[in-house]
Amino acid sequence: MKVSEVMSAPAVTVAPWTCLAEVTRRMAESAVGSVLVVEDGLLRGIVTDRDIAVRGLGGGLDREARVEAVMSTGVITVDADDDLQAAYRTFRRTGVRRLPVLEGRRVAGVLTIDDLLLDVFRRLADLLGPVAWSVLQEPPGPPSAHGAPYEP
Repeated sequence: MKVSEVMSAPAVTVAPWTCLAEVTRRMAESAVGSVLVVEDGLLRGIVTDRDIAVRGLGGGLDREARVEAVMSTGVITVDADDDLQAAYRTFRRTGVRRLPVLEGRRVAGVLTIDDLLLDVFRRLADLLGPVAWSVLQEPPGPPSAHGAPYEP
């Protein structure tokens, strides 16, 4: 399975000159904890709600300060065509919770730990669905030893 099949798209993005107040508004309205900082379609950085709280407002910056003042620029990315297992390894190796997804040099989306969890849950549901139905269709009865019919 490819990263592009599990990622969230489109990613929530802002320009480097966007003020912190606007970034937090965009995060709230999109219900996300991070946004990608993009200029001319190219990834310049990532900013999380924690970056804004700690480095931004907690660091004495005004809510009108530009997001580029608090964004992280050394962003670890994955490619949309990468195998999902490569993304798992990247998450494990780096300890990040979000990976911008690129198609060439352009932002295609974002892959989060939550996206991976949803994929795992979907796979489990697909696997367990037939088992659950077979259990639900069997009449309840007293337990038996070694699969033998119960005899009182």
